[in-house]
Amino acid sequence: MNSLELSLLSLCLGLILGGGIALLIVVAYRTRDKHLQESSTELPDGLTLVMEGMTDAAAVIDTSNLILATSKAAGWLGFRVGATLQDPELRALVKEARASGVPETHSMRLRIGDVSTETRLVSARAISLGGRLALLTVRDISEAERVERMRHDFVSNTSHELKTPVGAVTLLAEAIESAADDPAQVRHFASRIQAEALRLGNLTSRIMNLSRLQSTDSLAETRAVSIDEVVAAAIDMQSVAAESQGVEVVRGGDRGLYVRGDVQVLSDAIANLIANAIAYSPAGSRVGVGVKQMADAVEISVADRGIGIDESEQNRIFERFYRADQARSRRTGGTGLGLSIVKHAVQRHGGDVRLWSRPGRGSTFTVTLPLIPAPDADERSHKKSGTKGKKAKSGGGSASRPVKKKAAKSAPAAAAASRAEPAARAKKTPQKTATTATPQREEQE
Repeated sequence: MNSLELSLLSLCLGLILGGGIALLIVVAYRTRDKHLQESSTELPDGLTLVMEGMTDAAAVIDTSNLILATSKAAGWLGFRVGATLQDPELRALVKEARASGVPETHSMRLRIGDVSTETRLVSARAISLGGRLALLTVRDISEAERVERMRHDFVSNTSHELKTPVGAVTLLAEAIESAADDPAQVRHFASRIQAEALRLGNLTSRIMNLSRLQSTDSLAETRAVSIDEVVAAAIDMQSVAAESQGVEVVRGGDRGLYVRGDVQVLSDAIANLIANAIAYSPAGSRVGVGVKQMADAVEISVADRGIGIDESEQNRIFERFYRADQARSRRTGGTGLGLSIVKHAVQRHGGDVRLWSRPGRGSTFTVTLPLIPAPDADERSHKKSGTKGKKAKSGGGSASRPVKKKAAKSAPAAAAASRAEPAARAKKTPQKTATTATPQREEQE
């Protein structure tokens, strides 16, 4: 082998050796970068900006379940940078996503914050970001669950409530046909048909009223409305029911207050509260309707000493078709829509309604409405005449009978009530308008 061949062989061996060394260096660098990436806790570029714009609760978690970054909406879950992910279900979800390498989504109930016992239904999703990091997002779906529950209640209760009277009318019509030769039986079945038809009409009317209140964000016609007029009309609407139930309705509190709104909508709302109180009060008891002036609002409270409402039922009491006592509600002809109508009617007037109740001690519903200054005498006279003309055109219907108002006395409310009650009993009027102290929530508590 000559020198030329040796030189070429040496060159080839050098190239092979150099290429091998270079390959080893490249592999070593890539291995090091991969190791650094897997062991690094630095957030990927742009992830911080993405999380700042997220509306869902989100957090970046490392392999030791340490929270490295959070979104602005993560506070309600108690996520804090530097803290450890505590919830075992979320930790298991993150571990599962790391192991599978694909996003994992689970629905679960989580406790709110660190000390609260309240839970919410959430949809949690974990995504592995490679290496030690994983992205956890949590979306609160409690409202969607509540809406779905309301939809289910609406469908089931509406179908039942419509089906029951329609089926009863059908059966009673067949019974009348069979008993055509017995006038007494015909009269009995005819009265039953009238009752079922009234129940069906009441249900459809309430559904239409609720739909009308929910369809718009504002009232069609508003004016200065006297609270005295609203309360008197509401009590008058329920006077027959109170008398038949053996319940006394007593009005008390401040007078001469005004709000802006629709007098018929407000009267129907307060009448619904009074009807509810009468239905759930024992015979011989009292239902108090009190009016109280606040700084810039007026409170109308309807209190009873009835069976009360369990605390677990109070969150759903204003939902459509929801009944705390199904059997009693159907027995008294309730539709489960009255309190929902009250809530929407009050909200349309810029107010709110709240509940205080204890089982066995009774319930107090308090409506709060924005207070306005009393209009002058000419304006009140003009608006009253307009209202009378409107009622005369519409004819009876839901319009209430005129209510005679007694002048408020300057003596304490409780003393005035005790003096007025004997006179009221002597006249045997179903409506009690004595100025008396209405039970307030503070007194009950």
